[in-house]
Amino acid sequence: MEKIRVGLFGFGRTGKLVAEELIHEPNMELVWVVKKSPNSEPAFAGQVLRLHVDEGPIYSIDDLSETFFKEKPVDVIVDFSTSTAIRLYKDYIGESTAVVSAISHYEPDDLALLTSCKEKAAILYSPNITIGINLLMIISQVLEKVTPHADIEIIEEHFKEKESVSGTAKKIADMLRLPPSLIHSIRVGKTIGKHMVIFGLPNQTIRISHESTNRAAFGQGAIFAINRIVHQQPGLYSMEQFLLKMFHENIPVY
Repeated sequence: MEKIRVGLFGFGRTGKLVAEELIHEPNMELVWVVKKSPNSEPAFAGQVLRLHVDEGPIYSIDDLSETFFKEKPVDVIVDFSTSTAIRLYKDYIGESTAVVSAISHYEPDDLALLTSCKEKAAILYSPNITIGINLLMIISQVLEKVTPHADIEIIEEHFKEKESVSGTAKKIADMLRLPPSLIHSIRVGKTIGKHMVIFGLPNQTIRISHESTNRAAFGQGAIFAINRIVHQQPGLYSMEQFLLKMFHENIPVY
C-alpha cells in the first residue's frame, strides 16, 4: 500500500512527539519537518528522537524557497507550530495537498487566511486534536439538548506556566453558548490538559471529563485526522464531523 506523505510544521515539545508517532505509523512517511529556529540538531527527526532512522529531514523556515514544496511534495501538511505558519504554505496547498491544523490559538487574520484556503484544499482545523476531547465535545452537545435547563460550567486545568484560558475550553463554551465567566481555570504543576463539563440538574449531576496524560495523544489524534482528510474534497472540516460519522455507523440501535 502506498504511504501517505506527511510534512510537519513545528518541532517543539509537542511537535517532537507528533513526529515520533508519524514515524512509527506504518502507512505514513514523514517527508520533512519545518521548525522556526535554524537547524543545530541532527539532520533527521528520526535521529533527534533516537529512533535510529533517517526519516523526517529537518529544515528551518529560512530554508523555505519557492521550489521547496514542489521538490518535496506531500499529501498532507500537519501544523503544530504558530499562527503565522499558514502564510508560509498557503500558496502551495490544493486538491493534492490537504492540511491538518492543530494550532491552539490563531490571530484573527491568520484564521481568516486558513479558512479562505477551503476553496482550494481540504482543511481540517482542530485547536485540540486529541480524539477524547472531541468526543467530550460531541457528548456535551447532546447532553445540552437533552437537558436544556441544566446549570452548565466548565473547568479546565493545565500546567502552571500556561497563562491564558485554553482554546479548547473557549470552543466548548461557544458550542454550548456559555459566557466566558462560566469557564474556571486551574494552573498546577505539569498537568498537560484536563477539561471537565459539569451539568447540574435538580436531583443529579453529570460530569464529563477528559485528560491528556501524555502529549503523544496529539500525535495519535493527528494520525486519525490525516487518514480522514487525505482524500476529501476542498472544504473546511472538523474532528467532530468525522467522529459523528463513525458514531452513526457504529452505534447499534436496539
